[in-house]
Amino acid sequence: MNYTIKSPDSLKASVKLPASKSICNRALILNALSYSPYEIRNLSDCDDTEVMVKALNSKDRDFDIKAAGTAMRFLTAFLSKVVGEWTITGTERMKNRPIKILVDALNALGARVEYMEKEGYPPLRIFGSALQGGEISLAGGVSSQYISALLMIAPLMENGLTLHLEGVVISKPYINLTLQLMEQYGVKAEWNGQTIKVRPQDYHPIPFTVESDWSAASYWYSMMALSKNAEIELLGLFKNSLQGDAAGAKLFAQLGVGTTYTDRGVVLKHNGNRTKKLNYNFVNEPDLAQTFVVTCVLLNIPFRFTGLQSLKIKETDRIEALKTELRKLGYLLTDSNNSILEWNGERCEPQAHPVIATYEDHRMAMAFAPAALVLPEGIEIADPQVVSKSYPHYWKLTISCRCLEVHCQLLIVNCQLLCGILL
Repeated sequence: MNYTIKSPDSLKASVKLPASKSICNRALILNALSYSPYEIRNLSDCDDTEVMVKALNSKDRDFDIKAAGTAMRFLTAFLSKVVGEWTITGTERMKNRPIKILVDALNALGARVEYMEKEGYPPLRIFGSALQGGEISLAGGVSSQYISALLMIAPLMENGLTLHLEGVVISKPYINLTLQLMEQYGVKAEWNGQTIKVRPQDYHPIPFTVESDWSAASYWYSMMALSKNAEIELLGLFKNSLQGDAAGAKLFAQLGVGTTYTDRGVVLKHNGNRTKKLNYNFVNEPDLAQTFVVTCVLLNIPFRFTGLQSLKIKETDRIEALKTELRKLGYLLTDSNNSILEWNGERCEPQAHPVIATYEDHRMAMAFAPAALVLPEGIEIADPQVVSKSYPHYWKLTISCRCLEVHCQLLIVNCQLLCGILL
């Protein structure tokens, strides 16, 4: 199934954003580690969170987390300290996403985790037991989820954990998010320079409510940037957010979108300012990169984005995916060092009827959808259901808020999806 996305006559919306997936997944682990009697309020209904909830509430010993990379990493660490024998697997793509760094670290700390098929990749067999803990070193340039997975179980290790991060540390806001949430559950850590120390201690259960997702907000910011006349309000966002992706508000200010904070969330307005070229290091906000790449080229704003090394190991190789799909629209991007992506205005002949592939990647679908606001014939998105991973109601909201017109293409039939059908 494909969706053809077209621009509406006007864009006016007040949007209830999904809960932060990053906070949900960490809170679920911490809730379980604290043996909390409280249910987490405002949990996301995205795929990642659903598989986490199912696994944590299940009496099974075999878990299929589908395409949920966060769940794979967090649950691998969690199960390694739960007494018993467990297996964890996922989609074919998941079976090709590396996990060796985390497995090696866990085994060095007293765990026993084995590969069931290919060395360095899921599926895994986990023999859970009490973990000795201790002192290890880890490259700072790896996915922050490996680091967060280790940190969350660290206080329950016999000797705690001293984690030395080597080289440049990427995605620091996500590590800070983990440590801040751990502190809310009663565990304190020390982060000095390149070393994080977590002493043995107990978590304490607390009532917890998840805030709205700043990553999801970025797609609405993109719509605002690409529209001529629009009014958009995003509910449930806070100025002093724990989420690193809240930095997107300041960055979008350079693309002409101003942010006003209210007691309900934020209101977006055009500020009349657009930079001539955008240079930015996304090492701390990698999940925003796709949105800014697509938005910049459609605004004809050259860019040089660095700090993208983690994009190579996401749901797909996002750097290559962006280059491939934007070429279909007539834009030639270049990359270097597996971490830099740039565009200096280079163009090519666009395809007559491009279809944007999504590569089983939710962010590819949502990053490209706003292009319909500037492309005369709209844009066609393949496998749009991938948004369920983080934002299941994305298409429903764009229609119900009249921000985008969505048409369904099934086989050779083209029929408009009415709000009542989609909702």
